[in-house]
Amino acid sequence: MNIDKAEFLSWMDRIMTRFDILSEKVKESQNALRSIDGEQLLDNQDVLQLLKISPRTLQRYRSEERLSYYTISGKLYYKLSDVHQLIRDSFKSSHKK
Repeated sequence: MNIDKAEFLSWMDRIMTRFDILSEKVKESQNALRSIDGEQLLDNQDVLQLLKISPRTLQRYRSEERLSYYTISGKLYYKLSDVHQLIRDSFKSSHKK
């Protein structure tokens, strides 16, 4: 079975379009799974990158109850609003000194 180049490219274009659609649907479902009460949840890696801190510092924030966290299926998550509050509190404490 021989396929000419134009037909092959047409099929490949359709396949790639379907992959793009599937990719968007997967992203949408992941975002839906990573939210609670309409608020975005961040995992450890997200918070580490956002705050530019080490894993040990993040652990200290949890231990000192400076940052609330939630355990879902054995994985830690943080509400984006809680992370923003930690940042605001850090600015307040640094200005008091």
